[in-house]
Parts: sequence; C-alpha cells; structure tokens
Amino acid sequence: MAVTVNGVLQVLIFVGIVLVLTKPFGLYIYHVFAGERTWFSPALKPVERVLYRISGVNEDEEHGWLRYTIDMLVFSVAGMLLLYLIERTQQIQGSFFNPANLPNVEPGLAFNTAASFTTNTNWQSYTGETTMSYFTQMAGLAVHNFTSAAIGIALAMAVIRGLTRRSGRHLGNFYVDLTRCILYILLPISIVGALFLISQGVPQNFRPYDVVTTLNGIQQTIAQGPVASQEWIKNFGTNGGGFFNANSAHPFENPNALTNIVTLISIFSIPAAMFYVFGKMTGNTKQGWALWIVGAVLFFVGIAVAMPAEQLGNPQLNPYNINQQPTAIQSGGNMEGKEVRFGITDSALFAVVTTDTSCGAVNSFHDSYTPLGGLVPLTNIALGELVFGGVGSGIYDLLVFAIIAVFIAGLMVGRTPEYLGKKIERKEMMMAALAILILPASILGFSAVAVVLPAGLAGLGNAGPHGLSEILYAYTSANGNNGSAFAGLTASSTFYTWTLGMAMLIGRIAFVIPIMALAGALVRKRVLPAGLGTFPTTGALWITLLIGVVIIVGALTYFPAYSLGPIVEHLLMLQGKTF
Repeated sequence: MAVTVNGVLQVLIFVGIVLVLTKPFGLYIYHVFAGERTWFSPALKPVERVLYRISGVNEDEEHGWLRYTIDMLVFSVAGMLLLYLIERTQQIQGSFFNPANLPNVEPGLAFNTAASFTTNTNWQSYTGETTMSYFTQMAGLAVHNFTSAAIGIALAMAVIRGLTRRSGRHLGNFYVDLTRCILYILLPISIVGALFLISQGVPQNFRPYDVVTTLNGIQQTIAQGPVASQEWIKNFGTNGGGFFNANSAHPFENPNALTNIVTLISIFSIPAAMFYVFGKMTGNTKQGWALWIVGAVLFFVGIAVAMPAEQLGNPQLNPYNINQQPTAIQSGGNMEGKEVRFGITDSALFAVVTTDTSCGAVNSFHDSYTPLGGLVPLTNIALGELVFGGVGSGIYDLLVFAIIAVFIAGLMVGRTPEYLGKKIERKEMMMAALAILILPASILGFSAVAVVLPAGLAGLGNAGPHGLSEILYAYTSANGNNGSAFAGLTASSTFYTWTLGMAMLIGRIAFVIPIMALAGALVRKRVLPAGLGTFPTTGALWITLLIGVVIIVGALTYFPAYSLGPIVEHLLMLQGKTF
C-alpha cells in the first residue's frame, strides 16, 4: 500500500489548520509592522519606546536598501562574534551555568556554530548535551534563534515594501522591524509555547545531569536543562537547532503526538502568514493567496513522493519474506531511522515540512530514508525553501521566482513585463538572476571540491551514489540555511567545519544582498495602471506558470547532480544492488 487513509487524513488536517491560521496571524503581523495597535500594545509599546531611547533609534526614520542591508550585516556580525566568545569561554561560566563542566568549544567548531546560528541555519557539528553549557544554550543559541528569525522576517518586510510602495526610496528601518518582530511576535508566542511544552514533559531546569543505574546494572547519564525555552523558538522561528543531539526525535524535545503536530503547525505558521501579509500590503489579498496556493501545491507534490516512498519500503527485503505492509500493529514500510511513536506518516510529514521551510529540525533521520524519500527534502532546500519558506526567506525567494516568471510571460506576449504594476527591466532581472545563481553555484561548487579532495571524502559513511547525496545534502543544507543533515557524513572535521561555515554565510548574506538591491530598485518605480496587456498575477494561469518556473529552474540546475546521487541510487535499489 503506497499510502494509508490515516496518513492522508493527517496531512489534510495539518494543511487545514495552517490554512485557518493564515489570515488571522497574517493580519496580526501586518498590524505589528505597520506600527498599529495590537493586543500587546498596552504592555509592550512603552517597552518598545524605552528600547529605542536606549539604543538611539528613531522610530520614524526610514532608510534605503543599502543602509538597511548594512545595518543587518553589522548586527549579524556583532551577534556572531558575541556567540563565538560565549562558546570559547564556557569554562569560566560557573557551576550553575555549566554544571557538567564542559570545556571551551574549539575554534573551528565555535566558528561553525556561530555562523550557523547567526544565519538561521542551526547546523550542528556537535552533540549538544556534551558540548554546550546551559549558558551557551540560553544566552548564545536560544537568543540567536530569536534574532536570526527576526532578521529574516525584517528582510522579507523590506522586500515586500519595495514591491508594494508606489514610489519612493526607503524600505523601512531595520532596527525598528527587528525590535517589533521580537517584541510583539516571537517573544510572547514563544512564552506560551514553552509553557505548553513544559506541560507535556519537556524539561526546563538548571539541574546537573542525573546519573542513574539501569535494570541491567549499567550507569546512564540523563541530560536535561533549560530545554523548553529553546525548543519552541527553534521551531517557531524555523531555526531547527536542537538542545540534544537527537533533535526532535528526542523525547525531551518532542514527547508525544500532540507536541509533534503542534511543532509542525508552529513551523509553518509564520511562513504561511507572510503570504497574507504580502497580499494585504499590495492592497489585493488575492496576490498573497496565489502565492499560498503555489506553496501548497509544491508541498503536496513533496508529500506525494516522500510518503509513498517510505511507506512502500525497500524492495530488497521482499525475498526475505519481511512484511512491509502497514497493519493495525505495525507501521510497515521503511522504519529505519524513525521513531515508532511517530511512524511513517508523521516522520515523512515532518521531513517535508522542515525542509519546505528553513527549519531543519528533524524527528527522524533523513540519511535512512529511501532514495526518493531523501530526494524530496534535498530538493526542497535546494529550491530555496520557498514552498512555504522560512520566516521571511521563503517569501522573498518565491518573489524572485515571481519576477522571473512575469519576465518570461512578458517575452511571450512581446510586452515589457510588470509585477504589481512595476516594470521589470534590465537591472531588476540582473539582480533576480544573480540571486537565483548564488545558491547553486555555492552548493555545487563546494560539493565538487569535497568529492575530489581526500579531506572531503574522509568523512563519508557510504560509498557510491549515497555518499554523493550525503555531500550534496550537507552543502545544500548549509547554503539553504536549513541545518538538517544526512547524518552518515561526519561533518565535524576541520575541512567540513570551515567550508560549511562559509557556505552558511554565503547562503544568508551573499544571497540577500542582490535581493535587497532588487527591492531598492523596485521601490523607486511608479505603479502603472493595469491595461489590456497586463498579465494577471492572481489566477490559475499565473499559479501554473510560477510553479512551472520553480520546477524547471530547479530541474535544470540540480538534475545532473541528482541523477548521479539519489536517482541512480533508486534505480540500483530496484535492481537489488547497493553500495
């Protein structure tokens, strides 16, 4: 059986809940960034004003794209250096904040982790519970979960303003956008979410690790700590970095089916709402719903491939009379690397959701997926996680594809392309094309170097096509600021620590600069009235065109590499061959 009725119903219920939340949450986010009154304004508006007064920020002052981008870069670099310093000074943090007496993080790993959490990647080349102190987890990693998520949302708002404002020079004020995002959106909801997780059994304490004796007489160390406060924002902010090495497969991070579905909803909630924010700011919410439908269609495509691939299992086991069919007492299919409490459906759904966004949290291990099951999360990240996107990054990535799509439509009808009434000309296309090319150039470039150098091959857990998939996934995840991994690759070596760290910075910083320049060019353009030759960007034809552009560009870019990795591995599996 390719899929079960139970699996289909769970997917539909999940999408239905996300759909219901999209408009009210999107409307709330819109009011926050417009500076309008919200539920939390009576309590938080005075706090916001005090923060501006202390930092010297003028709430009413706005900036152009260059100043906005520089402010973002300065803030990010300062945060990265601070996190690096916290990691390198763990031994002086005291017994309360470092009860396990963990040593200072070595320089290469500290750089990799600082780059990772600053860029919203949260790639972890370490075991959390044996590497990072409580203070590092809280003051370093958890704080960056808030700031990196807020930066992504702020950048998205700046890009949206560039597209929707009728004419001008300014895209907003980075520090105002950052403050409002953390204060009104991320922080209050994270407090409620963390309390929910505590109620379900997620630890939130400063106790030393417990050493217990098992029934077999073996001593076992049970790690704990301030987990819930970091766990919620890691998912809600589509960060993904776990307190424990097992991430959301660990019962202290994701105890049961209820926390699992709430986690999935929290991952999609902001990205889905941002589509409505976009429509609201254009003055035509159909524009936002059109992008929402594009995301939903691509999401269902991913689920339609990943879930059946995992449910069917491995045909190489059939000659051994191993029952892979789902029944009332077993999940069936490929259960390697998956928690029995989640099964095929919740594991495959989690894998698709976490890579549709820039989250990277996992409740199963993607390296153990079937070739086609693993191809889906790999492709999701490579496309820029635009299906529903991360907190901000997904929507501005999809808007770049939208600009390319209207340019193609303009060529078809022999008319200067327009999007939202603004002409798309040479400069805009150059910036859009540059943004689209940066990620594949970095992903394929780093991967090409890794497969020919002994240092790159040394960490492989598998030979042949799956080994190539592991390398591709690592650099795709790093450049896409996702953070999930094919864990068969040992990425803690000096080579991978430094190259993956550089890839993360390229994926966040080099990628966003041309997009901000694009927004700066668009904000200056006047909005032209729609005419008979204007290509509508709200109907079925537009949705189909945009989906086609996303798939075609992705296929042309990555298919040659994938054909040597997961695709050939799938064909070999069907023939009964393995490496």
